[in-house]
Amino acid sequence: MDTLRVLVVDDEPGMRHAVIRALRAFRVHLPDVEGEVCFDLQPASSGEEALEVIAVRPPDIMLLDHKMGGMSGVEVLEQLRKQERDVLTIMITAFATLETAIRATKSGAFDFLAKPFTPDELKETIRKAAGHLIVQRQARKLAAERRRVRFEFISVLGHELKAPLAAIEGYLTILRDRALGSDLSAYEAVIDRCLKRSEGMRKLILDLLDMTRIESGEKRRELTRVDVREIARAALETVRPMADARHITVELHGDEPVPMTADRSEIEIILNNLLSNAVKYNRDGGRVDVELRFDDNRVTISVADTGIGMTPAESARLFQDFVRIKNEKTRDILGSGLGLSLVKKLALLYGGEVGVVSQPDVGSTFTVVLQRDYKPPPGDDATLRNPSLAARN
Repeated sequence: MDTLRVLVVDDEPGMRHAVIRALRAFRVHLPDVEGEVCFDLQPASSGEEALEVIAVRPPDIMLLDHKMGGMSGVEVLEQLRKQERDVLTIMITAFATLETAIRATKSGAFDFLAKPFTPDELKETIRKAAGHLIVQRQARKLAAERRRVRFEFISVLGHELKAPLAAIEGYLTILRDRALGSDLSAYEAVIDRCLKRSEGMRKLILDLLDMTRIESGEKRRELTRVDVREIARAALETVRPMADARHITVELHGDEPVPMTADRSEIEIILNNLLSNAVKYNRDGGRVDVELRFDDNRVTISVADTGIGMTPAESARLFQDFVRIKNEKTRDILGSGLGLSLVKKLALLYGGEVGVVSQPDVGSTFTVVLQRDYKPPPGDDATLRNPSLAARN
């Protein structure tokens, strides 16, 4: 429960006491922020006393009488404006003329309460003020959090791009200076390294674009009836050249179609990331086995490899943005650190989950479980195509 400090400024003792008595046990429930607010009340008998209190312990809300024996309420507001103090002020006045209202509003008054007023009118005015104040604070907090996340994101991105850019720059310097002599064949390995590094940066950029589209909701999702097995077969053909170069056997088990309602591109992202990782982190001459299972409710994708594996501590860090397992065995393996994070985000979109079982020097098995007949929540900008086809399957 939040507590807001309220300063009650009035030169009439009876008015101060009545306001404090009405608000002492008052609570405001704010459904927009799922919270409740109570009030810490403090009286002040003049504008001069109010300014002294504010200088020592600024309140969150001030109930300020307009006409008092010394400084007027508007004069207090003008002093606060000069001091650049931000106090949400409700002006109490028995002389609610248009001129007074304009002057007070220009000086920073949030609302007005005309005398005489009932306890219910007082509470409703305080309720509005408290709601405004809490929502404003929440907005500032969210803005600060966005700035922090953006800074961290740019810092990590800069770090991820710095190493491949430095490597490419070094290789290009070798080419420019002809450091390996005049035999062009000597430069083939340098060119290959440049291409490999640029490919890694391209993958990072594409993964970032995919992640941004998914998290922002900008990606329009077209849900159709797809065959996961057919998508898996295409993904296998994509990684096969990389697997063949290292004599890695890649096999898709089972011949039965695996129908589900999904956005085809999202299932492609899941399978492409799982399969490319299974080949990249495998040993020469190893295996990758892909199994697809489904029942009335779920589709399960399982990708097992005979690669370098991971410790339990390393496995626990997976599926987070920019997380890559870095050790002696993975030092020369390039990656964006976003692939498995994307897999997890997409699995959650389908009401599913991801998991991994791994053992160092034995291999890893990644499992993704998805709802088979996924229905987007209300408000999701997804379009279900070919409903008649979905009914036939």
